[in-house]
Amino acid sequence: MENKEKLNTEEKDVRQTGGLKERLARVKKSRWIRFGVVSVIFLVWVIWLGSWWVLPFWLLLADIYLTQFIPWTWWKHTNNKMVRSVMSWVDAIVYALILVYFVFLFIGQNYQIPSSSLEKSLLVGDYLWVNKMIYGPRVPNTPLHFPLAQNTMPVLGCKSYIDYPQWDYHRLKGIRGVERNDIVVFNFPAGDTVALKVQNPDYYTLCETVPGGRETILRNKEEFGEVIYRPVDRRENYVKRCLGLPGETLKIVNNVVYIDGKPLVDPENVQFNYFIQTDGRAITQSVWEELGVSVDDRSIVSVDSPEAALSAASIGLQVNIDGTVNPIYQSPLTKDMKAKLEAMPWIVAVVKAPAVEYVNVYPITRDYGWTRANYGEVWIPAKGQSIALTLDNLPVYERCIKNYEGNDLEVRDGKIYINGIETNEYTFKMDYYWMMGDNRDNSADSRYWGFVPEDHIVGAPIFVIVSFDKDKGGIRWNRLFVDANPDK
Repeated sequence: MENKEKLNTEEKDVRQTGGLKERLARVKKSRWIRFGVVSVIFLVWVIWLGSWWVLPFWLLLADIYLTQFIPWTWWKHTNNKMVRSVMSWVDAIVYALILVYFVFLFIGQNYQIPSSSLEKSLLVGDYLWVNKMIYGPRVPNTPLHFPLAQNTMPVLGCKSYIDYPQWDYHRLKGIRGVERNDIVVFNFPAGDTVALKVQNPDYYTLCETVPGGRETILRNKEEFGEVIYRPVDRRENYVKRCLGLPGETLKIVNNVVYIDGKPLVDPENVQFNYFIQTDGRAITQSVWEELGVSVDDRSIVSVDSPEAALSAASIGLQVNIDGTVNPIYQSPLTKDMKAKLEAMPWIVAVVKAPAVEYVNVYPITRDYGWTRANYGEVWIPAKGQSIALTLDNLPVYERCIKNYEGNDLEVRDGKIYINGIETNEYTFKMDYYWMMGDNRDNSADSRYWGFVPEDHIVGAPIFVIVSFDKDKGGIRWNRLFVDANPDK
């Protein structure tokens, strides 16, 4: 025991003494090889990063692997077993967290599908692997954050990041840009300001719909919670399909999306809400399961008044001679699901649900008479391209100019001022995208909160890691490692 303690002490003295030449001479060949491999990886990363100011950190790697002027492994030479045991775990955890940090930051990460906005392309309970290299990973706006949490620490409930320093937007070179019909993961554009206790609807919708608006929200912290700001990369993650690209003009007519005047072909699994009427029988659980409709996506419609019966008849549902109405269900359906129901002899009607007037479509500060089914037309901003600004179209582009590109914008005496200068045009600094869900009538998407700036783009899901069925419990084994974007 004494000899071992003496050996540890002597080894510690040898490793931490001597000049540069003596320290390098004591380095084993295997350690030189490891240092060489790490150095090549580091140099490639620096070139990709395009920021040469991080190159001096190579000296830190040299000290860790070779010279050890800083006693990185001091704990290995202590005679205290408890210290060695605890520090070995700390050492392993720190290395693991650093590795996870860099993998999640520059290569990809897992992401859970929380809602049905992309059914049936992606299902609630899918855990996706999101490729960040395809569009190029972003250098983080908030570099000091816990790598396993987006904005809130689990259990603790506190912020998972430190606000400072804040770095400007920079994206590394990727494989390609965003293309039409890509399923894209991005940070929620309207998530820059958040009322912590009421995050749905978003803060800006609350300001327009709550009596008293912003002042009411700020005064009533018990109801709305603290109002905080989140940097771009700490905003909630959303996943939608890209339908509109920078520089294009988009319009929606009767649920058909037009780009530059030409209709888009819907994705195979696009869904719309339908009313389903039976001959009096109930739709059983087995039928819903055969169709693939989750519990959350189906409901029974109450028709309990003559007015409701008249409304049902007006859209093509059947009303009995005595004024009663057979059971009516509502559910989103694909074309195939609709065809299956219509082939069942006890289904008497399958009618598309009409789009209700929805005043809170984007922009919420101006009512253009648009709905989710009939929207626009709008021009999607593109980097370097200019638009003539008028008081009529300003509400569509105000968030882009102010919130996303950081300008001061105000209207005085019917004139538009940007950064204090009167103007009637604006040249955009970033590209923007139009995102929509495949579950068209049940998706909170660009129709409700507008354009997605390029600096909010996270990556593209490439496959399903695992999928959990909330209704049945357990794993959907047939979903493991399936393509996350089969329409591309």
